[in-house]
Amino acid sequence: MMPERDLQYLADLAAQLRVDSVRAAAEAGSGHPTSSMSAADLMAVLFACHLRYDFDEPGNPANDQLIFSKGHASPLLYSLYKAAGVISDEELLSFRRRGSRLEGHPTPRLPWVDVATGSLGQGLPVGVGVAMAGRLERLPYRVWVLCGDSELAEGSIWEAAEHAGCEGLANLTAIVDVNRLGQRGPTRHGWDTGAYARRFGAFGWHTIEIDGHDPGQIDYALSDACNTRRRPTVILAKTRKGEGVLEVENREGAHGKALKDPDKAIDELGGPRNVRIEVRRPPSDAPPPYLFGTRPLSLPAYKVGEKIATREAYGEALAALGAARGDVVALDGEVADSTKTATFGEEFPERFFEMYIAEQQLVAAAVGLQVRGWTPYAATFAAFLTRAYDFIRMAGVSRASIRLVGSHAGVAIGEDGPSQMGLEDLAMLRAVYGSTVLYPCDANQTAALTAEMADVEGVSYLRTTRGATPVIYPPGERFPVGGSRVLRHSPGDRATIVAAGVTVHEALAAADELAAAGTPVGVIDLYSVKPVDSAVLIEAATTTGNLITVEDHRLEGGLGDAVMDAVSELGPRVVKLAVTGLPGSATPEEQLADARIDRHAIADAVKHSL
Repeated sequence: MMPERDLQYLADLAAQLRVDSVRAAAEAGSGHPTSSMSAADLMAVLFACHLRYDFDEPGNPANDQLIFSKGHASPLLYSLYKAAGVISDEELLSFRRRGSRLEGHPTPRLPWVDVATGSLGQGLPVGVGVAMAGRLERLPYRVWVLCGDSELAEGSIWEAAEHAGCEGLANLTAIVDVNRLGQRGPTRHGWDTGAYARRFGAFGWHTIEIDGHDPGQIDYALSDACNTRRRPTVILAKTRKGEGVLEVENREGAHGKALKDPDKAIDELGGPRNVRIEVRRPPSDAPPPYLFGTRPLSLPAYKVGEKIATREAYGEALAALGAARGDVVALDGEVADSTKTATFGEEFPERFFEMYIAEQQLVAAAVGLQVRGWTPYAATFAAFLTRAYDFIRMAGVSRASIRLVGSHAGVAIGEDGPSQMGLEDLAMLRAVYGSTVLYPCDANQTAALTAEMADVEGVSYLRTTRGATPVIYPPGERFPVGGSRVLRHSPGDRATIVAAGVTVHEALAAADELAAAGTPVGVIDLYSVKPVDSAVLIEAATTTGNLITVEDHRLEGGLGDAVMDAVSELGPRVVKLAVTGLPGSATPEEQLADARIDRHAIADAVKHSL
């Protein structure tokens, strides 16, 4: 049992955390104090007794990692930071104000926050990725994730639970604040912690059910988690929302609101305190992270005129990059034989992660791995990335640097039909904050861009093609992000065709057909869809006055709109060719023709624009 003195200290600390959560929300006039109050005892014991973290050196590789999956409990997190002495009371009371680091939900504007949270169901999947990194680094740090019971309804939580259980991630502990009440009323299982325990247990987790307001039970559970081997631990803590304040304790209708009478609530909690936490630092003699060997980069080279699928080139280039950079890791959604990530997996099995058909966990694991300084490439079919879009969106909010690769894009995949066709991916990825979107047309360009992505910050996306396409660029050329290539140009050009990926080859064929008929046109390979090469597009718009964009993608939000954004102020004529109908099954050539984005449709569009 804990000494009485320690129990009193923890009780005072938890009361202070509740008081400060109430104060912060009251000052802001909004926030989630009741969700913070329920988890105050849990976090008080974690910070005071178990967390190992150097706040002066948040990048210390031996630090434990803490993720608030229930990010709306941010007043509690910020109150913990105040108790640890890393923010002032004045900053605490700047909560939710314009320009404050203490946003409504945590973001990496604070140096001790690694990922943005607040979209529920994300923290545990990201925590799985951070825990996976611990195995690569061969370090004993622990990953602690505070979850809410409402978010256990999210499918992403169970993708995370299954992956962590199958991998035996013993360095991962989920602490679930089972306070019974969600936003509009009771949660699905209320206080039935056994219902949650049975689910986690089925996925191979060590489960512990406790009273989440008993410091002794909490301390025992956290110690038990640290001593558990070969499987992750979930602590299911029964708590009361709004604990300690009669007005809101275990009452519906108080979620997401500042308390009506904060002064009375503070008095009820025993008034303000000045309790400090001495968070223990990790051992000073902790070993450095394990580093994998490297050798000079030697990208694959393909002869001009060969026909190679860009997905093949991606797989071979990624393997070459893995040999050159020990920080590169690859993840795949159980389609590695199609995305060609299998090439990397065969050469570097320790750095290859099979995430199976769980696209949310695929992207979340990539985010978690980059938290620890790894350079992740995550691949699946372009169409399936739509399932993970919320994770991609939040990766942008986190300023996370991840590399996504979508294969089997567009109608050009052929007979598989519309369920397998990525036709919305360019729009989806262009809309993400700080994103980069790349769409190569040949194997050498793909290899160069795969290597280029390694040093791109933020969310980057490479779109690859299923079928073989002609190699048009010699090996060894550079293709910088934000660039383009002018493939046809003459002073007499009547129009300019702007294409990317598979449509570049259709555009070149159309240009040759038009030139033979006496109508010269320019062709631009806009391989960087975001950011675009505005200077080249503006020059083309100024000199020819007619731009024909052609893309194997929906009309909305893709290459055509990217071009329009760049040249709209000049007022040129822009004709956008894209997929507007609902495809069926057909050969790739038939699909391009039916979608009116093949060489003949391009030539017709040029003729009609003149």
